[in-house]
Amino acid sequence: MKKTLFALTLIGFAANVYAADLLDTVQQRGTLKIALEGTYPPFNFKDKDQKLTGFEVELGNALAQKLKLKPEFTTGEWSGLLAGLQGGKFDVVLNQVSITDKRKEVFDFSQPYTISSAQLIVRKDEKRSFKSLADLAGKKMGVTQGSNYADMVKAQGGIESKFYPSAAEIFQDLALGRVDAAVNDSLLIPFALKEAKLPLKAGAPVGGTTQMGIPFAKGNPKFKAAIDNALNALHKDGSFKKISVKWFGIDVSKAPAAR
Repeated sequence: MKKTLFALTLIGFAANVYAADLLDTVQQRGTLKIALEGTYPPFNFKDKDQKLTGFEVELGNALAQKLKLKPEFTTGEWSGLLAGLQGGKFDVVLNQVSITDKRKEVFDFSQPYTISSAQLIVRKDEKRSFKSLADLAGKKMGVTQGSNYADMVKAQGGIESKFYPSAAEIFQDLALGRVDAAVNDSLLIPFALKEAKLPLKAGAPVGGTTQMGIPFAKGNPKFKAAIDNALNALHKDGSFKKISVKWFGIDVSKAPAAR
């Protein structure tokens, strides 16, 4: 029994050592499996014809083209995207995923492709002055399940969190007065509020800036290099800036002070 276990351990070790890099896998398959919410405008969403569109959809197409692969998009609720990535259901998540130490324990990331910050959303007729998370003590906050914004509210303490699968549901309940405020990505808010056509407005910024990257399974150095090289190529030929300006009017890869 001991010899058998030892042999199996050696086989497992050898399999890990010689396992194909994710780059080899996607090249052999010919596709890049990209997961996103599909309900997070202007990053990714479905248009009136139910066709996927948005900044990250266009970026995913451009990255796949640089890698000489066909993009294959999958949509799902935010709370399941990283779990699905960890389970090997897709190759990358392209959904404004913040690069945190906690996430880096589980995934590797590309270089940052956007730099953003958190911002409050409130009703247009809100008379109370919410200038920070501390001002929401004892209030109810709408947050996306499993997001870094949910973690931010929890870390603040004293705020009741109400969890939602996507920003669209949060905005609906905020407009109806079921929560006192919401917090989300500052880059999302202008476009999303315009599209939602609800009596809401952007509130105060909260917290510092955050870098967003593309997560993928750990231990794939060739794939990481290929993704980073593709992003660099998109910056060099102006494609990234063109896509960014189309959706945001600015280059979202630069820090707010440099825009």
